[in-house]
Amino acid sequence: MAACSLLFRLLLVLLTFSDSPAQILGLGVGINYGQRANNLPSPSRVAYLLRSLNISRVKLYDADPNVLVAFSNTNVDFIIGLGNEYLQNMTDPVKAQNWVLQRVQAHLPQTRITCITVGNEVFKSNDTQLWSNLLPAMQTVYRTLVDLGLDKQVTVTSAHSLDILGVSYPPSAGAFRQDLGEYLHAILNFHAQVKSPFLINAYPYFAYKDNPNEVPIDYVLFQPNQGTVDSITNLKYDNMLYAQVDAVYSAIKAMGHTDIEVRVSETGWPSKGDENEVGATSENAGLYNGNLLKRIEQKQGTPAKPNVPIDIYVFALFNENLKDGPTSERNYGLYYPDGTPVYNIGVQGYLPELVYSSDSTKYALSVFGLLILVIAYLISA
Repeated sequence: MAACSLLFRLLLVLLTFSDSPAQILGLGVGINYGQRANNLPSPSRVAYLLRSLNISRVKLYDADPNVLVAFSNTNVDFIIGLGNEYLQNMTDPVKAQNWVLQRVQAHLPQTRITCITVGNEVFKSNDTQLWSNLLPAMQTVYRTLVDLGLDKQVTVTSAHSLDILGVSYPPSAGAFRQDLGEYLHAILNFHAQVKSPFLINAYPYFAYKDNPNEVPIDYVLFQPNQGTVDSITNLKYDNMLYAQVDAVYSAIKAMGHTDIEVRVSETGWPSKGDENEVGATSENAGLYNGNLLKRIEQKQGTPAKPNVPIDIYVFALFNENLKDGPTSERNYGLYYPDGTPVYNIGVQGYLPELVYSSDSTKYALSVFGLLILVIAYLISA
């Protein structure tokens, strides 16, 4: 009976997929798959969910082998992460090689690992030793990839918070903090040399939360608004995210580089927050991410880079209940751990149920999952 019930649900999914707007997520958006929680579904179930959403780009904060194995042969491109705690070890060529062999090469080509982020928001800390280790770690990991013949398929970069900017407005006057100049100049030279992107974690939410009386809510939520005009270039901005990205482009240009692409490794909006976290509501989160997906669908570039479609990874797939900090930190997810959407942004996915009963039922679940993947592929083809 359980198997019949499961197969009946398949028929319902077949009927709903034909009219589902889920395919909007197949147009280039990436998703951050964080795992700082004790109630998340297994990676194999997450693989079904992402396939049903037609998401083919995923960013991890580590190189969890359970995830990488679960996504074998799924045609999902992965960014994997080396945490800040590994940076000192990664300056050692032997340790770097061991890590790459175990965490990268061991999963290729079954799992498509395309990028390694060495460190995350390193300059947000006050640890100058960590600052000093960042570039050598990036260089050592890159040289290891070269030695193993993997440098053409796996790029090396790092993700930065917008705190690295000393000036962000107007966007054309964007400049990095003076105390980070020597570090970032050398890192940019590395990016130019190996042709890898510069990643930023950009959250207009923070700007609004800190100054809700000065920052128009419609401007940060991609809603219709008067916008702002850059007084130097006369370029008009109708949202803050694009202005933040162009400020980073300007800062990079001020250091002598015009050939480095800026990509957004994180952006999102919390659906819940503490009393002092103004704007952290499910309504605002739905507007921010829903409007953002429409921009991505249109393959928009920023005013300063109109011909370069903005590359974005949304934060995050799930709410993560073990994250430290204010309530908002645990409420950035598009989904609850049970697969229920936190709010409606016009997309529909499917998280297979856990089944512990008879072997025939387990078989039905396996066939069901395979059919879902085939159906999603045929629809997106």
